[in-house]
Amino acid sequence: MSAEFEVVAVGARTPVGVSAESSAAAVRARISRYAEYPFIDARGEPVVVAADGLLEPKLEGRERLVPMLESVLDEVESKLGPGVSQANGLRLLLALPENRPGFSEDDAGWLVHTLTARYPSKSSSPRVELAGRGHAGAIQAVEQAQRECSSGREHVFLVVGVDSYLHAETFGWLEHGRRFAQRGIRGGFVPGEGAGCLALMSAGLRRRLRLPPLATVRGVRTAREVQLRDSPTGSFGAGMTQAVQGAIAGLDLPREAVDSLCMDINGERYRSEEWGFVALRTPSVWKSTRYIAPSGSWGDVGAAFGALGGVLAVRLFARGYAPGPRVMVLAGSDGGLRGAMLLQAPQPS
Repeated sequence: MSAEFEVVAVGARTPVGVSAESSAAAVRARISRYAEYPFIDARGEPVVVAADGLLEPKLEGRERLVPMLESVLDEVESKLGPGVSQANGLRLLLALPENRPGFSEDDAGWLVHTLTARYPSKSSSPRVELAGRGHAGAIQAVEQAQRECSSGREHVFLVVGVDSYLHAETFGWLEHGRRFAQRGIRGGFVPGEGAGCLALMSAGLRRRLRLPPLATVRGVRTAREVQLRDSPTGSFGAGMTQAVQGAIAGLDLPREAVDSLCMDINGERYRSEEWGFVALRTPSVWKSTRYIAPSGSWGDVGAAFGALGGVLAVRLFARGYAPGPRVMVLAGSDGGLRGAMLLQAPQPS
């Protein structure tokens, strides 16, 4: 895999921040936005979620995702500058929730159309594409962008992930599956919401545009897990192991072992056990099996995680908090998609 594919700008909108910088700082400080939400569960008690404090509780569904999408796109476009976003073949690769109560295939199509309409000028109108679904969807989108870049297509790629579990039908679905963190439920998660955006391009295009590199994509790979959460045996981590091995294929191990790890583990036993098997299968990959689990700050952010995990890695590099130059982002979608993205700190000028 080419090491000449780089992150040049990031954006975030989460329950703990309205920008990449503030969201990452809040996670670093272990600030949490868990709070009661105006929805009554089956016991007659208000639920606890991690909600975007700037959005009205009555706003739900696909309409709730739009202001978060616009926020991260505005942030990244302002960091890139108008000349970059208008003149260099902009590609927008979108990661959305998997189909579930509260979010349908029609909702996904509507969001693609809404984002396309955001760019009225035909000369600068980007190609908007649904590139991934669920937690690992944005990593799949980065994989697609890297593949296109390696084939010689020098575009500005905006990989955007967005999700919100804050919908009455989604709450009911989570409760029915005993996945909503509530009294009497073991291994549930706190629903959250958010959006993240990674702007990526080839190193050559980045140099011509005179943009600073924020991180290099050393490796990215997706795979499929067939032992899903309803499997009687649980997961043995085969799909995630395959993704990890693909992402580190270009490393010189153990010299270039992964220094830090960011994961979408959210308190569910299935995902924690899966990670245990992955760690056992890939011991030489990790300098330490300790990991960052930002769900403790912003809840489970679903399809936003892949991009937001990349944002956290970039900010670790920028602030000098990373214990070493390589950070791995791991994510797993309910439908079986598994993703691993390895980011490396930019080389000093």
